[in-house]
Amino acid sequence: MKIGHFLLLTTAFGSVGAVAAEPTPNLPPTEVVARVLRVNPTVQAAAGQVRVEEANRSRLEAGPYEWNLRLGAHQRLVYPLGGADERYNEWNAQLERPLRLPGKSSADAELGALGVAIAETGQGDALHEASRALLKYWFVWLKESAAATQWNAQFALLERQAKAVQRRQQLGDAARLEAVQAEGALAQAEAQLAQARARQNTASEDLRRRFPGLPLNEPTNIAEPPAIAGSESEWLEAILEHSHELGVARGEAQRAQVTAGRAGNDRLPDPTVGVQMSRERGGEEQVLGAYIAIPLPGGARHAVATAALAEADVASRREAAATQKITAEAAALYHSANSARASWNASRSAAERLQRAADMTARAYQLGEGSLNDLLAARRLANEAQLAARLGQLDALELRYRLLLDAHKIWDLD
Repeated sequence: MKIGHFLLLTTAFGSVGAVAAEPTPNLPPTEVVARVLRVNPTVQAAAGQVRVEEANRSRLEAGPYEWNLRLGAHQRLVYPLGGADERYNEWNAQLERPLRLPGKSSADAELGALGVAIAETGQGDALHEASRALLKYWFVWLKESAAATQWNAQFALLERQAKAVQRRQQLGDAARLEAVQAEGALAQAEAQLAQARARQNTASEDLRRRFPGLPLNEPTNIAEPPAIAGSESEWLEAILEHSHELGVARGEAQRAQVTAGRAGNDRLPDPTVGVQMSRERGGEEQVLGAYIAIPLPGGARHAVATAALAEADVASRREAAATQKITAEAAALYHSANSARASWNASRSAAERLQRAADMTARAYQLGEGSLNDLLAARRLANEAQLAARLGQLDALELRYRLLLDAHKIWDLD
């Protein structure tokens, strides 16, 4: 088996040229991904949080104050000197409402709008994290499928080898030891194939359970991961620009600042205004009046404002920490993607050389110039190198797609 046919024969993944026209080879279609992710429970929970914040915005815009109606009734008894006692039925009513001072209403409306914006960004973050998870488990399944394909090819090769040695033994051209060695190598390959298929089944079932409705059709080829175009700074800028995690942190910092300003406004209490009406002495007296009640601020309001300022400082520092974290992760991803491609090229070159060595050893054995043990060892090394090259190719492809995903160049669903 020529390593030059590595992408065709040792895999079930065909030619590289066939995938050149595809924007995202070896990935499920974007419309399928969108449909699967939209029904993801985490994404739906984030969408529900947007509705929560929309209702909270309406609450903040309306304000916490409501009209209060107070009704009272009593009886007046009068004991005049030298006269008969007098009895009067009386009642009173009051209608009052606290009023938000200027500036507080607009701050509350801004807080409500920020809450909705943060929830919408959080929804995008949930969708992005679900996309990351899908990409991760998709490539776990692809790698296990590739390993099963590789071991299937190795098993078929060793099976033909064992049959050839058995025929040679029957003709008296091979020792019994060689037949035992060939059967032993075949048994080892069969065990490895069974384990690889078990891992493949586990990975596919895990993927189905995590993302119901995602069709698992093994691709007919593995695309060659192209070189990463663009500089590190360009990728970092793109990832930071589209980072939902950073967007949430910025939104929280902005909301904390507005909350601090709103708490500062609350150091001046809101007044309560009202009108009152009463009927006294059985209707002989009708009283109509208006009043205003102003709370006298204490130390609690000052403490709340101080705490809000401290929370704003904390949120600002969390935003800085998020920026630092995302920048470091993006830089590491960029370098990992570049290194993975270089590593795959080295693994592919090693696999080609070891396959040529195995082919030469096979020809030498057929001519009676080498031992079966040498041939089996050469083929084992070639198989290991081919498997490493295949998995390295998928690693490089996965890291490239992860870079594109974080920069919102693929699966930009929000």
